[in-house]
Amino acid sequence: MPALCGQAYRTFMAEQRYRVVKRLEAGGMAEVFIGEAQSVQGFKKKVAIKRVLPHLAQNKNFIGMFLDEARLGARLSHANIVSVFDIGAADDTYFIVMEFVDGCNLKKIIEVLRKGGRTVPFKEAVYMTMHACRGLSFAHELLSDEGEEMDIVHRDVSPPNILVSKRGEVKVTDFGLAKATTQLEKTDPGVVKGKFSYLSPEAARGEDVDERADIFALGIVLWEMLAGRRLFLGETDYQTVKLVQQAQVPSLSKISPEVDEEFEGVLAKALTPDPNQRYQNAREFEDALAGYLFSNQMKVTATDIANLVKSILAQADTATPETPSNQQSIIDKLIQEELLRFTSLDDISDDPSVAAPLSPDDVDGAQPLDAGLFENPADWFSDDADVAAALDSNSGDKSEPGWRESGLESLAATLEQDELAPPNDPARRSSPTPVPPTPPETQPSGGGGGGAIVIGLIVLLLAGAGAAAYFLGYIG
Repeated sequence: MPALCGQAYRTFMAEQRYRVVKRLEAGGMAEVFIGEAQSVQGFKKKVAIKRVLPHLAQNKNFIGMFLDEARLGARLSHANIVSVFDIGAADDTYFIVMEFVDGCNLKKIIEVLRKGGRTVPFKEAVYMTMHACRGLSFAHELLSDEGEEMDIVHRDVSPPNILVSKRGEVKVTDFGLAKATTQLEKTDPGVVKGKFSYLSPEAARGEDVDERADIFALGIVLWEMLAGRRLFLGETDYQTVKLVQQAQVPSLSKISPEVDEEFEGVLAKALTPDPNQRYQNAREFEDALAGYLFSNQMKVTATDIANLVKSILAQADTATPETPSNQQSIIDKLIQEELLRFTSLDDISDDPSVAAPLSPDDVDGAQPLDAGLFENPADWFSDDADVAAALDSNSGDKSEPGWRESGLESLAATLEQDELAPPNDPARRSSPTPVPPTPPETQPSGGGGGGAIVIGLIVLLLAGAGAAAYFLGYIG
């Protein structure tokens, strides 16, 4: 029964299809589309589809990181983390199907407000940072199936990777550069990963990082929301990294009139160059921010965040030119053709070589349902003597069929007797006593059905001889 359920589930997943609605955004490594998950009975669900750019699909290291993101995302089920629903391959690229967050990211919020000469409102900025802390805390503290710490570090906490919905939800996304003990693609010591402007000083020096690096990065994001400008940004990537290493943070109270010395002390602890002097986990950072709001009697709710997002989107829609419909239709058509061949990856190998495109034959989810895997319920209790006795006692009562509800067993016995009875036997097509089975010692032990054919021929010959004798005696 479990095998059947698993096969049915994989068949259901294989039948599910995704339809592209429109392109959301694109980068140098992947692009994201708004799509619809279409399944049985007209079921539809809006999703975000992340597609690896084709020229990177053959890069085993990159695909290893991409699969790491999918593996981690599938485990990270939290209100403040974007959920991952599915991962699959189609032709020469890979897809991740994720929760669609109807809103925008922090980068857009900061940019739209900056163009209007404003910064993110103080209470809203603190509130969004607190909820990002909750998502990071869940990831940092996640345990493996064996109960061991996974030591997840996001390593790419930045405004584009914090999404805010029209309902005031705050969600961390894009664990593509995350570090974890279960990841496929290992990071060599000294390799810098993440956006340079949001690195921690220890990461900029090429040292090993832990969850405190994410706290530093989130501190940068909060500082920038309130200051309305970048904290660490040089003319070149090298200069930016050097600024991060030095970690000289300008006084925020001199930039934003809403910031007092008490809050600056709260934020300064997150932006301390020495990891040992920082908040040691995201819970501590969240608690410090919540304590400040509470002690200063500042009220902020998801409704305030929702209103902020709606106003940002309204301003952005009037300032952003639309993509020509003919160009968009061409893009949608090409991506849709790939999605029609989408094959879910139920089991992701621990070998990075899975980066090669997968054929449907390699994926269980693409296999057709095999009716031979169905089990006969009549066989579930074949080894139970009590049930067997009950079956025998019910077999003579036609009004109570018992377990043999279909009556196929009696029909099979009748057909078997019809094959063995003489053609003109008056008892043919009635229901006499079934033909007794061949004694065990006369049954072949193996090697095919030749012995059964010989026995059948002998029975038929004897029956024919008996019938001939009967007719000759009758005529005589």
